[in-house]
Amino acid sequence: MRILLQRVSSASVTVAEEVVGEIGRGLLVFVGIGHGDTEEHAEYLVEKAINLRLFEDAAGKMNLSVRDTGGGLLIVSQFTLYADIRRGRRPSFDNAAHPEVAKKLYEYFVNQARIRVTNVATGVFQADMMVRLANDGPVTVFHDSVDKFGNKSQPVK
Repeated sequence: MRILLQRVSSASVTVAEEVVGEIGRGLLVFVGIGHGDTEEHAEYLVEKAINLRLFEDAAGKMNLSVRDTGGGLLIVSQFTLYADIRRGRRPSFDNAAHPEVAKKLYEYFVNQARIRVTNVATGVFQADMMVRLANDGPVTVFHDSVDKFGNKSQPVK
């Protein structure tokens, strides 16, 4: 499982010209789910996302988490985080989980976030979404559960 975090002063997701999720100050969290990912990976990455110190304290140091600041999370599914561009010019998404599996883990990720943070908004799984954000800093951080759990994923053949 992979997450891309962007510290934002605001962010929103629109589907079919309707805003379906928005936050003020907080984190925009793009979530990609790969083969072999589990609920344990989701819990680990939720904890990582909400506890990373990406917000400045009174001294201007990145010393506060989104949880510390009371900020929101806008969680958006993004299978393209599993793009493999090592060969050719067209990305391969063979390492992304199948939609049925990915949807369950994405929903689990969102539910775990909602247990820990009061302001959680989402996009719509598998929808064509327009994401708008004001990246604050800019601060963008990428993390992969492989860093903790090793590479257990198996690409589809």
